[in-house]
Amino acid sequence: MATNLDNLEVEGKFFVPDLAIVRARLLALGAMVVRARVFERNVRFDTEDGGLQERWQLLRLREDTAVTLTFKGDPQKAVESEARVCEELEVQVSDFDMMRLIFARLGLLPAQSYEKYREAFSLGDVEVVLDELPYGNFVELEGAEVDLKTAVSLLGLDWNKRILINYLGLMQQLQEKHNFPFDDLTFANFADKSFSIADLLLD
Repeated sequence: MATNLDNLEVEGKFFVPDLAIVRARLLALGAMVVRARVFERNVRFDTEDGGLQERWQLLRLREDTAVTLTFKGDPQKAVESEARVCEELEVQVSDFDMMRLIFARLGLLPAQSYEKYREAFSLGDVEVVLDELPYGNFVELEGAEVDLKTAVSLLGLDWNKRILINYLGLMQQLQEKHNFPFDDLTFANFADKSFSIADLLLD
């Protein structure tokens, strides 16, 4: 969700083992459900040599109740913030497979898949999403930084424990720690694994 005319995404992410507690707090605070819990399939695309990733850019197709094409990268202008800030450009497309074929013609290939379940709430001017990933559960908040800090406090989270890297960055760190052979962050890949992101974040 872009938060201003510069298409900036300003977010805070928190590891939360028990999402039910946060969900109960959201409802007690009067937060409104804006998107019911839904399964998301995401595919990251890149050039054969990984050029987008090297430039810290993300090109993604996401499929849930719709198909969304997203580009994320560094802001065009430097931004001072304690939150994670990136440029986010999004548009809905009608056909996942056709968009994938167009990318292939342009030399952009599927590089990594990741899955999650997501439920979204509106708490004042902040969007709060509850994310269930194969390696753990998270709360993400998007909005103006001052509003993020207020919402974090209301939800009983610790701003000092915010995570400033994305889910794929966490996946890479977990992969390096445990040396597992797969790159895709899918529920099938983690179904019989005993490790989780808590191995990193709670060390």
